[in-house]
Amino acid sequence: MDALLKQKWQELLQKMELQFGEGIELEGILLLIGAQELGKGYRKLSKDEKQDVLHIAFCTLLEPLGYYAFRGTDGDGWPHWDSAMALPPMKPGEQKEMIMKAILNYFKGQFAE
Repeated sequence: MDALLKQKWQELLQKMELQFGEGIELEGILLLIGAQELGKGYRKLSKDEKQDVLHIAFCTLLEPLGYYAFRGTDGDGWPHWDSAMALPPMKPGEQKEMIMKAILNYFKGQFAE
């Protein structure tokens, strides 16, 4: 991971910890993004719903990169995407960096400096 990405990521974590408490990690951020995009407010999620919320986060983050295309919402208000382009083969570290960059892009301008 390059130094600039690492620095930006640490800055984001610090800002999020001020808002949501200490110890927030990547999966927690993904759940926050997914829940925000779902727009159903706070509620307990089942294990399957957590997986669905993580999927919402991934699709939301990768849509601007051209990997997913928003299809619409179903009758229960859950958003759905179609795969628009296959993800390239990546090592786990490369996948994590891609998601971190997408998260930073998602939150760009969201936190007051």
